[in-house]
This record gives sequence, structure tokens and C-alpha cells, in this order.
Amino acid sequence: MRFLTTFQLADFADTLISLFTAFVLGTLIGAERQYRQRTAGLRTNVLVAVGAAAFVDLAMHLDGAGGAVRVIAYVVSGIGFLGAGVIMKQGMDVRGLNTAATLWSSAAVGSCAGADMVAQAVALTVFVIAGNTLLRPLVNAINRIPLDEKSIEATYYFKLAVALDALPDMRDRLIDRLEDAKYPVADVEIVETGDDLIEIVAELVATAVDPNELNAVATELQHLPGVRHATWEVSTTD
Repeated sequence: MRFLTTFQLADFADTLISLFTAFVLGTLIGAERQYRQRTAGLRTNVLVAVGAAAFVDLAMHLDGAGGAVRVIAYVVSGIGFLGAGVIMKQGMDVRGLNTAATLWSSAAVGSCAGADMVAQAVALTVFVIAGNTLLRPLVNAINRIPLDEKSIEATYYFKLAVALDALPDMRDRLIDRLEDAKYPVADVEIVETGDDLIEIVAELVATAVDPNELNAVATELQHLPGVRHATWEVSTTD
């Protein structure tokens, strides 16, 4: 049996240390995610860290540092697919980006552990947990600052709720009116809202705007036949 001739206790102990380190550090990162009831919680972060550590450790034993480097490259790209699974788009809001980034960081922690860089794995874990906890008050403080539409570039959406029979004409008129106001349209989406109403959502080309100008466009269009409601909003989530 080949196992009996190739087994080396020192190598096995090294693997156990790498996996145990990844397990403990992944647990610390995942516990914070679990506490906040995120999509990828404790078990997911632990498995990502341990899995990355296992792959890198295996490559280290089979092909040395060169093999580990190649495996790490695949780990980085592979975690991207896993992270995409926790990112959800609800309307114009995108959720799960921070959770996906945390999974990516857990893979980095596991890769460090698998490469026998335990101190670096611990340091990275500290920074990841600090980013998810200590920076939260700063984020909340920034979010409470009033948005100055004239000076901040963001994504602006102009919404027009119209009757079904007025859709073709109102779509063209909305684009023409916005372009007349020097706000070119990047994309137009048609959304069915029920009650025989259709919502035309025009995404403006990224630029700074004067809210009074968009309010004037909304007021003008709202008085046209077939238009039930006109409004606009700004999004900085991307």
C-alpha cells in the first residue's frame, strides 16, 4: 500500500497546522458575518478558508512553491464564482458585495495558512474583521451626510409611470426632453407595475445634475396625457 511508504508524520503535522489555522481564522471571520445574519455566514467562511488552505497545502507538498502559486491563482478566480452567488440585485440596489468580498478575504486567509504563512494569515484576519466592524460607524456617519447633487457624480434614474397605450410616445418624449435639458440617456428600461401601468426608467449618463432642472422636467411631463407619475432618484450603491 503506497500510503504506508509515503506517509511522513512531519508533513502530516504541517498539514494539520495549516488546516487548523484556516479553520480557526475562518471561524472568527464567519462569526461576525453570522451575527449580522449575512447570506454567507459562519460555515461558509470556514469552508472557504479550509478549502483554500487544503488546495494550497496539497500543491506545496506536490510541487513546492511554484505549484502553490498556480493553485492560488485558481483559488482567486474560483472564489469569484462563489461570491457572485451571494450578490443580489433588488431593483436598483445591489446587495451582498461586502459578503462576497469577505468570502474572497477568507480564501486569502486560507491560502496564507496553506502556504505555512500563519502569521500573515492571522494579520489578514485582524484586518478583515476590523474592516467589517470598526469601519461600520464611519460608514454610517458618511451616509448621514446630505448628498449634494450638484457636486457629486452618481447614477441618476428618471421614472415615468404611463398608461399602456401612451408608452411608445412617452418613451420618445422622455428621452427628447431629457436631452434637451442636457442630460443624455444611457439606457431605458420598461417595467410592468400592474394596474395597466408601465414604468419607463431612464438611466442618465453619469454626470452631476441640478435637481431643480430635473424637477422641472418631471413637472412638465407629469401634466401630459397618459402620464400618471414622474419622478427621479439618485443611486450611489455602485
